[in-house]
Amino acid sequence: MNTLNRLRCGLSMLGVLGVVALGEAQSAAQTSPTTTAAVVNGSKITLAEVDAVLKARPTLGPLTAAQQRQLRFEILSVMIDEMLLQQYFDKHGPKVEPAEVEAQLKALSEALARQKLTLQSYCAEQGITEKKLREGIKIVQQLTRYTEAKMTDAALRQYYEANRAYFDKVTVRAAHIVLRVPVNAPESERAQARQKLAAMRAELLAGKADFAELAKRYSQCPSAARGGDIGFFAAKWMDLDESFVQAAFAAKVGDITEPVDTEFGVHLIKVLERTPGIPSTFEKVIDEVRDSFAQDVRANLLDELRKVAKVEITLP
Repeated sequence: MNTLNRLRCGLSMLGVLGVVALGEAQSAAQTSPTTTAAVVNGSKITLAEVDAVLKARPTLGPLTAAQQRQLRFEILSVMIDEMLLQQYFDKHGPKVEPAEVEAQLKALSEALARQKLTLQSYCAEQGITEKKLREGIKIVQQLTRYTEAKMTDAALRQYYEANRAYFDKVTVRAAHIVLRVPVNAPESERAQARQKLAAMRAELLAGKADFAELAKRYSQCPSAARGGDIGFFAAKWMDLDESFVQAAFAAKVGDITEPVDTEFGVHLIKVLERTPGIPSTFEKVIDEVRDSFAQDVRANLLDELRKVAKVEITLP
């Protein structure tokens, strides 16, 4: 992988491309530079900063008010994560010397030159200044070192065994019945959903009902029209809640799980099929193990930072 692609990959793993434009291009935004979108541990992100990134994103046409707000929220979420990482690394390291950042910037300039591009044009394309690019490079280097410090041979082997189904390319096909419950709903509402699904499960196990028919009637998901069938998925890195995936992979074909809580609500899951995959060895998939391990380390760090952070979102 060449220098330019390595940097793009590193920055994009955080959503830094475009998002490191914090504080840039405010004059191009159509909102007041003082309007606050969020405060993260006392540090402010303005709506103008969010809209500067939004403006740089390609769209297929004019956005509705609802679409604009959704995109703003997605951009803001990435900005908050980046700020949390920056705050953490400022206090806890690992340390990155300015000369290391400059060396990376020089390598990038040389890679761009081979494509008859300049650093200035690259920054313009991304909607950032060289200063913000340096900050993004530093965060990526710090996150890489933080991850590598945890990437011992023992840790990687343990991770491989714990996620063997993923590395063996095993997939599961499942159907579900979901009752939507907001994340901030009272526990009584979630308990009520569990009770309803537990009653359905009892009927299903007794042979008094059909899963697909119950899904069509009660599931609050577009998959209801297909009897709850959501197709095949892998054991990791899918657009599914981790608790959902773990419950599905722990079940046998034909099993119906107990009610499973996720951020989307409460689910009954029926495993329809399971592929055998291709047996792997640690040595053959070591690169995949490293990549997946690194993604999990980064995700876990952000989860911990979000838990203790004081974040106030005031996005209009």
